[in-house]
Amino acid sequence: MSIIGAAMVPHPPLIVPEVGRGQEQAISKTITAYRNAALLLIKEKPETIVVLSPHSIMYADYFHISPGAKAKSRVAQFGAGEVKFEVKYDTEFVEALSRRAEISGLPAGTYGEKEKKLDHGTMVPLYFIQQTYGGEIDAALIRIGMSGLPYSEHYKLGILIGETAERLNRKTVIVASGDLSHRLKSDGPYGYKAEGPVYDEKIMNVMGSGNFGELFDMDEAFCEIAGECGHRTFITLAGCFNGKRVKAEKLSYEGPFGVGYGLCTFIPIGYDEERFFLDKYNEKHNEQLNLIKQHEDEYVRLARRAVEAYVLRDEKIKIPGNLSAELTENKAGVFVSLKKHGQLRGCIGTITATTENVAAEIINNAISAASRDTRFPPVGHDELNEIVYSVDILGEAEDIESGKELDVARYGVIVTSGSRRGLLLPNLDGVDTAEQQIDIARQKAGIRPNEKIKLQRFEVVRHY
Repeated sequence: MSIIGAAMVPHPPLIVPEVGRGQEQAISKTITAYRNAALLLIKEKPETIVVLSPHSIMYADYFHISPGAKAKSRVAQFGAGEVKFEVKYDTEFVEALSRRAEISGLPAGTYGEKEKKLDHGTMVPLYFIQQTYGGEIDAALIRIGMSGLPYSEHYKLGILIGETAERLNRKTVIVASGDLSHRLKSDGPYGYKAEGPVYDEKIMNVMGSGNFGELFDMDEAFCEIAGECGHRTFITLAGCFNGKRVKAEKLSYEGPFGVGYGLCTFIPIGYDEERFFLDKYNEKHNEQLNLIKQHEDEYVRLARRAVEAYVLRDEKIKIPGNLSAELTENKAGVFVSLKKHGQLRGCIGTITATTENVAAEIINNAISAASRDTRFPPVGHDELNEIVYSVDILGEAEDIESGKELDVARYGVIVTSGSRRGLLLPNLDGVDTAEQQIDIARQKAGIRPNEKIKLQRFEVVRHY
């Protein structure tokens, strides 16, 4: 035996009657679906329940598996201390999964914080499972936090969970805990974004049909703008069924509070060589990277060459002799940005020229973006093929009186107060208004909201 079933479930604390105190009736369809999902999960008497939670301990570059023999918790933080849980952990499974992750090179295990209390992403599904058992949960628990690693690494984690269950011959069910978009309504917790309802419709279609390969088509930038919560747990669930056909069923979807709540269940029904979705994603991803490299202009090729020489050989390249006059005869401020899997991996720039020409500016700032951006560790050898570059050449800055003279798609902004100066480039994901643009530039410079500022705007020519 191995994985016998799975469910994608939401985790709003108010769905627990002792917390909601009547508010839960607004999502009665979700409650009914939750009970049906819990029945399905325990129908075959699982030995182990794996809960994937975005609210457990989360690291940027590591999957945390809760250690120890057991855990106790109450829903006290939501005013329902009478609702309590006591679960035992499947220590053999945890040890085997951690060992398997180490062998495969996936950063996952029990190192790090020793959080003994269960998070609400775990407790809400356990509430319905415990109710269905009619008492104590008659299965051991594994609780795994998500990470800031790429979606592909989450799918790999799912593969390892499935392989571990098979090796141990353990009847296992998977619970992917996660709400959908938090940006469905203007009066919702995070306001409204058009991407919110689009995400919810897409994810319900993908999960409700079991077409897991399409999870990779929703890039991280889109998901972040949509304000999703559970995408990483859903991809990890998908990985658990790598190479297997599933019977997928969409049970319910509601979003009355401005947050999407979706429930789907999954039962494996056999092997399918067409459902190795990570292999297909990697093939498509590599094709896209090669295509990007083929179409890079000379600005971006120079940035890539500078970074690769520095990372591989600790060498700063000289200015090549075959560059155009635009690069060798002009001076300007330059920003070099590195992205990996759609996420920023480094960005360093100069507001005005500091070297003899644009080419030298690109070389210096590309190396700095790869090695001296304090928000990230230095780029490693194994990352070079994944890096996508862009180079922004800054135009002359001009003084403006207020944010009314800004256009976030066209102009970048420079905010100055005394000797402190913050800059934000134009046309950035998630920056939709001049007010946001100015606020972020303030924060970068350490300028408080009540301090007087001078504003400047500038245009850029962006090279890919």
